Amino acid sequence: MSDDEVPPGGRVVTEADIPWAAWTPWEVAGRLRGVGVPWGVAGGWAVDLFLGARGPDDATRDHEDLEIVVPAGSFGPVRAALPDLSFHVVGDGRVWPEGDERAMALLHQTWGWDAGAQAYVLDVFREPHEGGTWICRRDTTLRRPYAQVLDRTAEGVPYVVPEVVLLFKAKAARAKDEADLAVVLPRLDDDRRAWLAAALDRAHPGHPWAERVRPPG
Repeated sequence: MSDDEVPPGGRVVTEADIPWAAWTPWEVAGRLRGVGVPWGVAGGWAVDLFLGARGPDDATRDHEDLEIVVPAGSFGPVRAALPDLSFHVVGDGRVWPEGDERAMALLHQTWGWDAGAQAYVLDVFREPHEGGTWICRRDTTLRRPYAQVLDRTAEGVPYVVPEVVLLFKAKAARAKDEADLAVVLPRLDDDRRAWLAAALDRAHPGHPWAERVRPPG
């Protein structure tokens, strides 16, 4: 999978075509309870879970969607646990049906559509991996065991660790990404900061976040 490759076909969509009524992290955790593959909440919600959020009212900002990550080869069990959703492959302003094998192979985002709500409720990122080792799709030399990519809240909700979340947020560095960096940076220890700075140097050379997160010395 690559951020740059786009398969042929697909249906062009606009903002009006992609309504969201996103689940919360606690709802998806309940639905995926017992699924025996690594997965975790990603994006801004992962930052809030790291900071100790125990419910939607604890969020540091509004979240318009809900993203989770799963090893690409383990999407099947997650898919099977959510039979009430239909999934669409998403990329470059287009959507493909889940049955489009080329789109599934080349693109990593898969949105879950709830027909009852008439909205998307979940965004599943199917990540490259080798067995239990996560591989960064931005730079395949960046690798980590899933045990170092995922953590859990006290209530058992799995989430992506903040240094990995921020690595992916750095590419766009939108206002909400800057807000997530600002709120979580004071809580990152030197080991997390050092990993993130090195990963930014490799995946996004010269990125302004690198010096902000690099630990002293």
